[in-house]
Amino acid sequence: MSKKLDSDRKEAPEQKKFTRRDFLAISGSVVAADVLLAATPGKMVANAAEKQEISYPEAKAYLVYDSKKCMGCTTCMLACSLTHYGAQNLSLSRIQIIQDSFGKFPDDIQIAVCRQCVTPPCVINCPVGAAYIDMENGNIRRINEEECIGCKTCLEMCPQQPHRTVWNHIAEKSSKCDLCIDTPFWNEKGGPNGKQACVSACPMQALKVVYETPDQKETEGYNVNLRNDNYLNLGLVDDSRIVPPMMKNAKPKPFFSKPKPESKE
Repeated sequence: MSKKLDSDRKEAPEQKKFTRRDFLAISGSVVAADVLLAATPGKMVANAAEKQEISYPEAKAYLVYDSKKCMGCTTCMLACSLTHYGAQNLSLSRIQIIQDSFGKFPDDIQIAVCRQCVTPPCVINCPVGAAYIDMENGNIRRINEEECIGCKTCLEMCPQQPHRTVWNHIAEKSSKCDLCIDTPFWNEKGGPNGKQACVSACPMQALKVVYETPDQKETEGYNVNLRNDNYLNLGLVDDSRIVPPMMKNAKPKPFFSKPKPESKE
């Protein structure tokens, strides 16, 4: 009997010995896989894949700026809050001016305008569809504040700093630039083919609406040259190629020099 047991032991394959480290490693992998599957159900994965394949119609108009012309007066911000909410409130403005008191020109001022992104994260990630593309008004990316549930997803998903979607702390809703399509406190017609409060109010003409899609790499494509030769002559800029519409038809004023006084001998 004992001889038979000994032979069975010899024929049985040698079993691998698991250490405590092997057990912890395998357990950790199983737990991680369970957590990943629980946090990312199949439906969410499918939805994410579908969103990446969707192409969005590009906006017909974009707000660009010239940071070298901006003097940081915040007139555009006040005009924005006034036309949309009837109140002078910088925190409600859908355009933001960031000033660095210790910075040097031209890096001391940054203008944060909504980019009307070709692939808009706010529209893609809004869980209730409050952020949408307005097909009837030039494909402008907008937020319907009545449908907004205040989850701040659009703010979190906006890759720019500061976020181009702005939190309305009074209504507790998200908002963003719509190129003044909906301005209850302004009599002008806005939108791609209308007027914009910030553009009209800027005393330096540092804002402009263009109809070609800017470069989508970061924000360089939105910071354009809106200066004329006067800036170049004063030595404030290195290049001057774009003349503001207001100065295109202006006739140059003749320069008269005073005659030199005759020397008395």
